[in-house]
Amino acid sequence: MSFTDWKIDRIENIHPEEFYKLIDKNRNHIGKTFPVTLANSDSLKKAGDFIGVSLDKEKNKEGFYFYARDIKTNDLIGYLCVKTIDYRISKCELGYFVDEDFQGKGITSKMVSDALEFCFNELMLNKVFICTSEINLASQRIALKHNFKQEGILRDEFRNGDGELQNTVYFGLLKSEYNTNER
Repeated sequence: MSFTDWKIDRIENIHPEEFYKLIDKNRNHIGKTFPVTLANSDSLKKAGDFIGVSLDKEKNKEGFYFYARDIKTNDLIGYLCVKTIDYRISKCELGYFVDEDFQGKGITSKMVSDALEFCFNELMLNKVFICTSEINLASQRIALKHNFKQEGILRDEFRNGDGELQNTVYFGLLKSEYNTNER
């Protein structure tokens, strides 16, 4: 799958049914690393509520939501959110996943590249960070690929989908370190 086989879509074009389908299909894949999203989208009604809350957050500039869509099937195949925005400190967090069947095809990497451009050049933020479970090596590779620096390990900072506390690896990228030529 190349970039021409999928596109980025925005939340105003997302229907609860298709978001629920993406979450439900990937329940086992993201169960340990996205427990809040899973809990808030474990039924069609909850998925609709989740989309509604996300739309409100975007209108209030409290969060921004991007989706990867397969051009051939029109199915959602990935999700990225810009969250935990602190305009006072000028920073935000990225959270993302891609459908298990589409891993390793560069989709997450492109979504992160686009999100970084959005955060630094449109929102004019100074720092973007990624907090990932210590077992989520794929997410750590994405952070390092985009020149994030590992800033530390937060002990027992994250409760996974099984209810267990895990360490979180914290990565940060400053605007001064961001190089648009490396996208």
